[in-house]
Amino acid sequence: MSNVASSSPILRRIQASGVLRVGTTGDYTPFTLLRPDGSYIGADIDMAHDLAERLGIDIEFVPSVWIDLLDHFLADRFDIAMGGVTVTAPRAEKAFFSVPTFVDGKRPLARREYRNRFTNFAAIDQPGVRLIANPGSANEAFVRGHFRQATVIIHHDNASVFDELVADRADVMITDGLEADHQARLHPELCAVPVAAPFTRLEKAYMFARDPAMKAYIDEWLAAAFASGQWQRALDRAMSH
Repeated sequence: MSNVASSSPILRRIQASGVLRVGTTGDYTPFTLLRPDGSYIGADIDMAHDLAERLGIDIEFVPSVWIDLLDHFLADRFDIAMGGVTVTAPRAEKAFFSVPTFVDGKRPLARREYRNRFTNFAAIDQPGVRLIANPGSANEAFVRGHFRQATVIIHHDNASVFDELVADRADVMITDGLEADHQARLHPELCAVPVAAPFTRLEKAYMFARDPAMKAYIDEWLAAAFASGQWQRALDRAMSH
């Protein structure tokens, strides 16, 4: 363990346990995806394996869900949350975040026939527009805070929320731009609606205990991954799935 890592009581405890426990939802490509065989893939999954290897310990993926992610962390179910986790004020009050791994913004994902319709807030926030979101997510918080007239549908299975759009049981979803682009590639019935600019600015990062030495270690590790192209290669691989 490096000098930075050894100065962290949290990392010393993790290393002594022999296992890095990684909390992840497994439902947010290209960052984290739970496959039918029980294994995980994704850009952040690759990075989690690398982090455990650098610490010289094994890895365990701990399933979580967005609505309970912070509570599961505070209950010590895992050591670090990875998998497209958005930096939010409630989370940042209770945990530390790494430097951002990805900077994004909310954009609409809709059925292809609505490509030129849902290009701004006013067009989406209309009576009769079916706006879908997943519970406990930054997407739900954004929808609840900004839309008053559209019909909000909360779909409780994030893995199948896009199928609701494909099946025409919803019209549009506000989600992270990278996810909108990725899902539009996976589902020809859908499109990432072209907008003048993303509706928000958001950061993805890794969430862990409020330990300055652990943050220094994680940030140093990520800086090397950015500089070497390791992170970008992991993201490119995940986008091809």
